[in-house]
Amino acid sequence: MFFGSYLPLSLILLAQDYDYSFVGKDLCWQVWTDSCSLPFKNPGFAIGIFLGCIVCLIIAILSLHLLKPKHEIIINEAKHVPADLMNYTLPYVVSFMSIDYQEPGKFLGFLIFLGWMFWITYRSGQVILNPVLIVLGWRLYDATYTYAGSPNSKNSRLLVKGTIEAGKRYRQVPLQDILIVKANEGGRD
Repeated sequence: MFFGSYLPLSLILLAQDYDYSFVGKDLCWQVWTDSCSLPFKNPGFAIGIFLGCIVCLIIAILSLHLLKPKHEIIINEAKHVPADLMNYTLPYVVSFMSIDYQEPGKFLGFLIFLGWMFWITYRSGQVILNPVLIVLGWRLYDATYTYAGSPNSKNSRLLVKGTIEAGKRYRQVPLQDILIVKANEGGRD
């Protein structure tokens, strides 16, 4: 989930690694030969990280799709919370401060920075919060709910595919400190 959320950053780094002297030249499709090369300064890193982020995002989306919410809850109150994008904004800003795959020290420092960001978001229970999911229709809510058949209210954050309404029943599954709800699949009166 975490690395898939950095797909836009990997695209920025891919664009920064592009060798613009290739603009206007014919594209060579036989990159495995000595007479042909990819138009990147460091194609292994640039393309590898980009493809790795794509794979991680696909795995994250498939995992969320395959989750089968089991426990029925009734929403008492729900308030949409704009996602905390600060954790994801900092690495984007850092990427414009001359991060370069050709400078191992800076690149290693950037990887250490991302490692710390992962550790902090994981330990805080926020690793599931992925700004790319916003583009795909997921929303974050602070909600008060009760389990069906229980009088006790609970508070939690909900990551919802679609929107939810107070007074309706939904099915959820916990993941870290957040409940995953698929409103367009599980919502009903």
